[in-house]
Amino acid sequence: MENDRETGPTLDPKYDAAGLVTAVATDAAGTLLMVAHMNAEALARTIETGEGWFWSRSRGRLWKKGESSGHVLKVREIRVDCDQDAVWLVVDPQGPACHTGEASCFYRRVEGDRLVRVA
Repeated sequence: MENDRETGPTLDPKYDAAGLVTAVATDAAGTLLMVAHMNAEALARTIETGEGWFWSRSRGRLWKKGESSGHVLKVREIRVDCDQDAVWLVVDPQGPACHTGEASCFYRRVEGDRLVRVA
């Protein structure tokens, strides 16, 4: 039996018990920039505005990436995974994606029990 969520054309995100889906953002070259969460409103605003909106679990509110820094994520494409419980944004970042000022939030790798900065 076909599962429309997994194989059909309908956008029907599978939000978790908190009403969230995981969202990852990469640039057009495929570099992983950040991981965040979206609720239905964040996804709708992202689709509507073409800029990355997310749900902040720590602040308990909706936020637009770059709302204070100006480093917005201009969305080129939005994809969902097979069961629609994760969202992938392909973006053109308008500055660093990480709040630390790094281009990507993934600027360190694990080596044993240490973190080492990557170039």
